[in-house]
Amino acid sequence: MKKLISKLVILLAATTVAVSARAGNVTVKGSDTLVILAQKWAEVYMSKHPEVKIQVSGGGSGVGFAALQNQNTDIADASRPIKPAEVAACVRAFGKRPTEYKVAVDGLSVYVNKDNPVKELSLDQLADIFTGKTKNWKEVGGKDMPITVYSRENSSGTYEFFKEHVLKGKDFAATAQTMPGTAAVLQSISNDPKGIGYGGAAYGAGARALGIKKTADSKAIEPTEQTVLNQTYPIWRYLYNYVNPALDKGEIGAYLNWIRSDEGQNIVKEVGYYPLPASLREK
Repeated sequence: MKKLISKLVILLAATTVAVSARAGNVTVKGSDTLVILAQKWAEVYMSKHPEVKIQVSGGGSGVGFAALQNQNTDIADASRPIKPAEVAACVRAFGKRPTEYKVAVDGLSVYVNKDNPVKELSLDQLADIFTGKTKNWKEVGGKDMPITVYSRENSSGTYEFFKEHVLKGKDFAATAQTMPGTAAVLQSISNDPKGIGYGGAAYGAGARALGIKKTADSKAIEPTEQTVLNQTYPIWRYLYNYVNPALDKGEIGAYLNWIRSDEGQNIVKEVGYYPLPASLREK
């Protein structure tokens, strides 16, 4: 009996050490759309709370959800809502549905090279371009040159959102060039006069965002804070944090609350996304 008690004490001590070692460390993984914002949040928060260490990595929303299911991350960043199958996997893993927090608003932008004369496209024109039906810029009022489509990998929440809301579930063109992140999409377009791609509003350097029309006859709307927040820009969306409810306390809970505070939301605007309406900031 004494040996058994001794072993239990040692096991309990080891568990306590593991928990103590973890205390003050927060891991964040997922959306590449969110990664530049998540890194800035972490940088500012750690400067004010030096006892807290926050590790941020990307990989795509799907990668973040997989890490959440496997309990390899505290917070999953996502640029799309969680799917029912992902919820079910989390319930199997830790017994509860993950808590969802909206953390920013994004005008998912369609980018072309800055020298491309095309200024606007309708949603139908975008669908035809990205599915490969439209192959030359002259078909949409541009120069006589082939269109190069740049897309994201299928683990990306941005890829899935664009496929669902713009392509209406149709497949991307077989010739689309798959890029590992939004920054890579923008870099490729900035060097390719024939290129077109999509990504979060904060990734505009080196390219130009198009005005988007809901229909061929409607007015083109550019992604600005006003048009995104009043939802007149056609391709707006929320960006999310997901967390195991059991971990939504202590340092992790404090950090998640801070992200939705005025200070955290000011950083959203600094980075290039759009802050949440006040009604969505409450826990």
